[in-house]
Amino acid sequence: MTERQHSRVPVKICGLTREGDVDAAVAAGADAVGFVLYPPSPRYVTPERAAELAERLPPFVTPVLLFVNAAPEQVAAACAGVPGALLQFHGDESPEQCWAASGHGRRPYLRAARIPAGASIDLAAFAKDYAQARGVLLDAQVAGYGGGGKTFDWSLVPPLPDTHLVLGGGLTPDNVAAGINTLRPRCRTLSVDVSSGVEAAKGIKDAAKIRAFVAAVRAAAADPDPAGVR
Repeated sequence: MTERQHSRVPVKICGLTREGDVDAAVAAGADAVGFVLYPPSPRYVTPERAAELAERLPPFVTPVLLFVNAAPEQVAAACAGVPGALLQFHGDESPEQCWAASGHGRRPYLRAARIPAGASIDLAAFAKDYAQARGVLLDAQVAGYGGGGKTFDWSLVPPLPDTHLVLGGGLTPDNVAAGINTLRPRCRTLSVDVSSGVEAAKGIKDAAKIRAFVAAVRAAAADPDPAGVR
């Protein structure tokens, strides 16, 4: 296993709506927490609510604001309430639209790639098109824009040695190690993103599941010889 493959895997807990869930994510050791600013989502919070929840975060835990086809002025207004947020564009935004909404690069952002059944998306071309993003988040394509709790075939992701990947889509404490072991050798660095897999109900997190998820990630990252990577 190379040094790049055997490295810490940051964890993002997404779709937070309550103070207690933010606190649980922080206590479990999450590196980032996500707030969904997409009104149709059952995990939606207003920009004002996102700002309130983000105030609970200690230094070095990153707030992430998730947008779906939002206008640049909406993104800017939300960012004003959450200074230092990382942006996540999860809709149909073009590279030019992401760049404009990020304040022409003043705000770092991730671009989500929604993977259809059979992985018929050219991820290498996608990563090149969105090269100005800090990373590419991989999620399963479902009705709507994410949050469906569905996985995709990780084995079909091509080698992307220069790309920062964030694995999302149907992760749970039980399967996240397999996802890490499959994708970490194929990218520059890997992070993981979970929402429904640590919930008691949509938008309501389960503190025990959050702890179990983070523990599973840390164990997988620390394993010098995981199954299938020899």
